[in-house]
Amino acid sequence: MEIEGVRSRFLKHFDGIPGVVYASPGRINLIGEHTDYNGGFVFPGAVDKGMIAELRINGTDKVRAYSIDLKDYVEFGLNEEDAPRASWARYIFGVCREIIKRGGKISGFNTAFAGDVPLGAGMSSSAALESTYAFALNEMFDCGLDKFELAKIGQATEHNYCGVKCGIMDQFASVFGKKGSLIRLDCRSLEYQYFPFDPQGYKLVLVDSVVKHELASSAYNKRRESCERAVAAIRKRHPEVEFLRDANMDWLKEVKAEISEEDYMRAEYVIEEIQRVLDVCEALERGDYETVGQKMYETHHGMSKLYEVSCEELDFLNDIAKECGVTGSRVMGGGFGGCTINLVKEELYDAFVAKAKEAYVAKYNRAPKFYDVVISDGSRKLCE
Repeated sequence: MEIEGVRSRFLKHFDGIPGVVYASPGRINLIGEHTDYNGGFVFPGAVDKGMIAELRINGTDKVRAYSIDLKDYVEFGLNEEDAPRASWARYIFGVCREIIKRGGKISGFNTAFAGDVPLGAGMSSSAALESTYAFALNEMFDCGLDKFELAKIGQATEHNYCGVKCGIMDQFASVFGKKGSLIRLDCRSLEYQYFPFDPQGYKLVLVDSVVKHELASSAYNKRRESCERAVAAIRKRHPEVEFLRDANMDWLKEVKAEISEEDYMRAEYVIEEIQRVLDVCEALERGDYETVGQKMYETHHGMSKLYEVSCEELDFLNDIAKECGVTGSRVMGGGFGGCTINLVKEELYDAFVAKAKEAYVAKYNRAPKFYDVVISDGSRKLCE
């Protein structure tokens, strides 16, 4: 949806007086999966799909919010007991509450919003929504919060009002995104650095498997526990090791007989993946997209065979990518369904999309979805 679409609905629902329009993007993560809770690095970028919202202070103590996509209207107060029932409205309410907890003075406002982040494709539509409102309210009410605090407000909204214990990556990428750059975020220190991502002659495309296997939360917790057991074993010999990020393969090999084969495989994947993020950053500084692609394939292999969070459908899409000569391909996100992210030479793009669609439909009797992504800017004001 464009600005005009949001503005026309805002004027229609709220007395014909325009407000201020803000936007925040969804995100992709090029490489660095399951590294965040191991103290490692992630490597996200903001995309050209996101949320657009129009807001205007209304002079009351009530928020009046309209979801254009859901055609749903909700009104709520700003005290803790005023939490709305509608799940979409809880994101906006949560952001308001988290700003208030940090000393921001917020009063009632009218708002309408819409998004074009594909739901279920792992591009973090919820983070885009939180970041849009955190950025907008901080500016409109002159709260004086820095960008890092805005990202933390989005994360705290998920934790405290939406029941999701997420890391900081999604909100960070949405707020800090920069056109033509990916961001290496150190999940331990929260230091970050921009790296150029301008793949001339390539396209970045997500292929959505349209499957989600219901294993995710229990399997995710088991893998965290595997990593923690490996760290505990290594720490007996190397007390400085706090996370797998502090370890290396030699140290892991020293404890191979002391941990289960499964825990060893999980730790091996994480240690190698943390190094792959650094390797990809170096490759991008050289403009070497072939190495970037090779590392993406290595990540997929690790997620499939060592961390075991892929699934048959994603492995199939990865194999098709290889057959079609795609430069790089891997499962994106936590796994067990969702998308592959693919770095494809422009001259191979049409043939890859056609082959992937045809082969996937023939095997699974359902059509995958394709999303081209362009690395774009983070949270911003669009117009007054």
